[in-house]
Amino acid sequence: MKVGVIDGQGGGIGKHITEKIRKVLGTRVEIVALGTNSVATSMMLKAGANEGATGENAIIYTVGDVDVVTGSLSILVANSMLGEVTPAMAEAVSSSQALKLLLPIGRNRIEIVGMQQEPLPHLIDKLVAYLNNMKEAGN
Repeated sequence: MKVGVIDGQGGGIGKHITEKIRKVLGTRVEIVALGTNSVATSMMLKAGANEGATGENAIIYTVGDVDVVTGSLSILVANSMLGEVTPAMAEAVSSSQALKLLLPIGRNRIEIVGMQQEPLPHLIDKLVAYLNNMKEAGN
């Protein structure tokens, strides 16, 4: 299974997702760090991603080549992350055939009604448990 982790700005969310995936799933998955900037990519690589790429074209190209795309809800919102997620990136992510496992966090003026507010570590635990169950089921 190939998982693309997308993040921007300081790369903290992507770093935590990558660390947890690597800790729980080990080498059973390939993690591709996709940063909107080089700092975010670097953080995810240091956290255990197999490879990484930075910028709009890298993200647009790579989301078509992974089985799962993960990150915050912001990766579907044009001009989010203070403009780092371009409209073309948001479209590529939303159009990708990959399963999207997104964390309902971000400052996008979007609220998901019915979602329970949880701390980031709890959300990441749920995301990784979902991936682990997929992997064990053979998906």
